[in-house]
Amino acid sequence: MPTNILMPALSPTMTEGKLASWRKKEGDRIKAGDVIAEIETDKATMEVEAVDEGVLARIAVPAGTEGVKVNTVIAVLADEGEDPKAIGAAGAAAPKAAPAAAPTPAPAAAGPRPTASAAPPATIVHGGDHVFASPLAKRMAQQAGIDLKSLKGSGPHGRVVKADIDRALSGGAPARPPAAVPAVAPTPPAAMPVPSAPPPVAGMPAFDEVPVSQMRRVIARRLAESKRDAPHFYLSVDCRIDALLKLRADLNGRAPKEGPGAYKLSVNDFVIKAAALALIKVPAANAMWTEQGVRRFKSADISVAVAIPDGLITPIVRGAENKGLAAISAEMKDLAERARAGKLRLEEFQGGTFSISNLGMYGIREFYAVINPPQACILSVGAGEQRPVVKDGALAVATVMTCTLSTDHRVVDGAIGAEFMAAFKKLIEDPLQMML
Repeated sequence: MPTNILMPALSPTMTEGKLASWRKKEGDRIKAGDVIAEIETDKATMEVEAVDEGVLARIAVPAGTEGVKVNTVIAVLADEGEDPKAIGAAGAAAPKAAPAAAPTPAPAAAGPRPTASAAPPATIVHGGDHVFASPLAKRMAQQAGIDLKSLKGSGPHGRVVKADIDRALSGGAPARPPAAVPAVAPTPPAAMPVPSAPPPVAGMPAFDEVPVSQMRRVIARRLAESKRDAPHFYLSVDCRIDALLKLRADLNGRAPKEGPGAYKLSVNDFVIKAAALALIKVPAANAMWTEQGVRRFKSADISVAVAIPDGLITPIVRGAENKGLAAISAEMKDLAERARAGKLRLEEFQGGTFSISNLGMYGIREFYAVINPPQACILSVGAGEQRPVVKDGALAVATVMTCTLSTDHRVVDGAIGAEFMAAFKKLIEDPLQMML
């Protein structure tokens, strides 16, 4: 029977995406693991790999189509021995002719199942100990102490997805798997409607209008929702970083120049480590708002903002409180390089507990970042610059870095935010404490 290839959900927040390009054309033979298409999501342009073998009988959604809903049929794969030309518009083998008096309807094709994913698919094992679940659902279940085997997944083929974990956390009954849907290929979706631009007015200079990408559109929507729904408030501290700069120079001077042990620490590596340790000292700040309650996390998974073409992505340094500065530096360098190349895996930029945005390298002295939902805090880091300070009652010059914490007041009250910033400032100004 022919198999429908569905528009995959490549991130938990993805409801639709742009089918950027097809790597295969109709009639091509497909093997498991072949890259068949590129999908532009709210985070990046990602390659989609096939998990079934066969012949690409029909492409239902052409390249360049925007606003393609998740689980929409985008192509049809013919099985071995089937004639690709015999695959009808409905994605099933064309029925044989029947007597006019009693026409026989075409048999229903097998229900659609996703055949492409940015992450390696889970294995279905009936009657065994393995559970068919998405990587995000597995991580959420592990953090919440939920036994996946006790849940009935609502995803394709009973796959446990994020919504099932959310229902379990809220005390609701697990959803039953939906009934199979006949494999009917819909009409290719129309492009996402774009609000009409204001007409040019007299005196307006010439301009170029750059089309808005799917990533930029989703960033705009999510940050607007964050600013609207999360009551932001801000706390700033000035950190003297002369001791940190001295320690950084000393450690970099001792580092091998090349080889597996080579490293070059940045100020941002110290900031990541200090923020992680401060979150462990003040766990009430390492939290997230939900309608069921406030989730306080036991590990500091630090999302670090990285600028990429036409957007922003936040790769995660997981368990940063347990990693040394050299390990954080090497991991952050690797994550940033692959983020700019669009090669991050889903779990590498989804699920952090706290964010850092550093604009110091651009000379920005101070700024107020918008919270990265569903997290409750983001730390804005400015440039280190020499400023006049009072030390022991006398005027002196010190290198000062202004850091501002944006917090969701539903989760982090002023006293908690102030306690976190005090712990962070102490670590930054006395960096040897991070080595203990």
